[in-house]
This record gives sequence, C-alpha cells and structure tokens, in this order.
Amino acid sequence: MSTPFAPVAPAASLRSHVEDSVAAAIVSGQLAAGELVSVPGLALKFDVSATPVREAMINLQQRGFVEPVRNKGFRVTEVSRKDLEELVQLRQLVEVPVVRDLAGAFPDAPRAQLREQAREIVDAAGHGDLAAYLGADITFHRDLLALSGNTRLVSLVTDLRRQTRLTGLSGMLDTEQLRESALEHERLLDLLEAGDGAGAESLMHRHIGHVLGWWSGNPEPAAG
Repeated sequence: MSTPFAPVAPAASLRSHVEDSVAAAIVSGQLAAGELVSVPGLALKFDVSATPVREAMINLQQRGFVEPVRNKGFRVTEVSRKDLEELVQLRQLVEVPVVRDLAGAFPDAPRAQLREQAREIVDAAGHGDLAAYLGADITFHRDLLALSGNTRLVSLVTDLRRQTRLTGLSGMLDTEQLRESALEHERLLDLLEAGDGAGAESLMHRHIGHVLGWWSGNPEPAAG
C-alpha cells in the first residue's frame, strides 16, 4: 500500500519534517479521524529514529490533531462541523478585511515573490503533492498578510490555518475543484494589482469558505 510519507533529508530538522508531513496527511484527510499510528511505524516510514517522531507526535497532540492511546501510539482526533465553522468564521473576520485594504497599497508589494509562491501552489496541485500544496498555501497567505505590518495578526492567522482540517482534500486530487482553488491565489493577486479591493474581498471570503465546501468534500454553488 502506498504511503503519503517520504524519508527526510538527514540535514533537515527531523522533528519539523515529521510533524509537517504527518500534519499535512491529517489536514488533507490522508490520515482519517480514528486512524491509529505508532511511533515505531512512523519512524520506519520516515527512516529516522523514534525520538524526532515522538517529539513531533507530542506537538501534534498539543495542536489537537492526535490523542495518545496507551501502549499503541496515537489516534487521529475527530473534527466536528462546528469546529470548522468557528475557524472559518474567525478567518473570514480577520483575513478578509486585511486583504481588501491591501488593494490600496499593493504597488509596493513584492509582486514577483508572491507570483512565484502562487505558481508553486498551482504546480503542487497539478502534481498531486498535497504536503507541498498545503505548505505553499500557508507561506503565500502568511507573506501576503505580512504586508499589513501587523505581526500579531500574521501569527494568529497562521495558527488558525494550522488548525484547519481539509478532510476532503485528498479526494480532490486531479479534480477541477483543486485546480480552481489553486488558481484563486493568482486571481487574488490580479485583483490586488488592479486595486480592486471589493473583488479581492469577495474572492478571499469565498476562498476561505472552501473549508466547509470543496475541502470538506461538499458541493458548492457556482461563483456569481
């Protein structure tokens, strides 16, 4: 059976790589709620010792992604519709107005860097690399929001994004919906460069809303 994990480079931070990879598998639905994973099993998959795996799983436990099961390992926790609704509501309240306001001062933004990051998201979607997709997505939105100059806001939103489960994402591989959601990052930059705050606001609201729609395996109405 194929696995979503791959061995990590020895020079890298092993704990961070393990945590990010397992988190991506949980967020995307590749590791389903209720699934049990063991430290020795993960260490074997990643080709590392048990220590960085154990540390990574403890961090994921603190994030609410897993819970310990005595003498067995860790079980992926359930995520409720209410949990997702609360995260979406918070993110829309915080992210959407910031993105709208950025349209008025976007000429000074690092456009080339953001364009490259947006293209990385599209490429990852095309290659079916969900870990790369999620990593590039977090980086893009973090750097975009950083243009506001509010470091606390960036930290808050990054944390909210790291908590958000996209349980239907693994089922979106090779779908038009995944490509569409990826392309929205480039369209957002188009709107910001055009100074269209209202358009950026609308797109960002819809983009975050995918958490309850496409990214949870649910249909969405066509964009108006």
